[in-house]
Amino acid sequence: MSRNKVEICGVDTSKLPVLKNDEMRKLFRQLQDEGDDTAREKLVNGNLRLVLSVIQRFNNRGEYVDDLFQVGCIGLMKSIDNFDLSHNVRFSTYAVPMIIGEIRRYLRDNNPIRVSRSLRDIAYKALQVRERLISETSKEPTAEDIAKVLEVPHEEIVFALDAIQDPVSLFEPIYNDGGDPIYVMDQISDERNKDTQWVEELALKEGMRRLNDREKMILRKRFFQGKTQMEVAEEIGISQAQVSRLEKAAIKQMNKNIF
Repeated sequence: MSRNKVEICGVDTSKLPVLKNDEMRKLFRQLQDEGDDTAREKLVNGNLRLVLSVIQRFNNRGEYVDDLFQVGCIGLMKSIDNFDLSHNVRFSTYAVPMIIGEIRRYLRDNNPIRVSRSLRDIAYKALQVRERLISETSKEPTAEDIAKVLEVPHEEIVFALDAIQDPVSLFEPIYNDGGDPIYVMDQISDERNKDTQWVEELALKEGMRRLNDREKMILRKRFFQGKTQMEVAEEIGISQAQVSRLEKAAIKQMNKNIF
């Protein structure tokens, strides 16, 4: 047994063949000119290492390597069937984006967050256009570039692409300098749990503590239970004018105590 043997889908990756560029061009001519299925099979087997190199980018997604390898092989076969020798580019340059796109489609379709079919269709088309533009111009297209090709508003492209992004765990490390890692959750602020709010709540409790029982009751009913001055007046048996006067006096007293 080879020391470096790694089997994926029953394939011994240590024994995968490697095709030279001139060999590949010869096989592509046999496939495209003669429809030679044997040449297609050799092209697939000779480029499986390309699929292996691509799926390493997705190792942290929690997916089975065998599944990613099979999906990557589908992308490889599509690229073999659609490769045009006349473009005079290396096959790997053409195939890698197609393999990556196939794997990303698989991951999106298996995403636990459901996205509407129409939105997903726009996103898929946008990604296909993006891959094509990268192949043609060798640079990353903008959302506006993609929108012009698809003839849809720029905002729809942005929204669709955002909708199909993979969710990120709050516990995913984003930085580690050799000490304790910094996680995503460490970079998210919580407006409900700030020190300033905690201090304000303590001050509010202290201000309420210094009021008399009637003033405390009126403020609780008005601002914690959401009742109107009329409802409070009916409950405690005084006029609305008295409730208003007591409420204002209590708030004024609390402001003095707090500030």
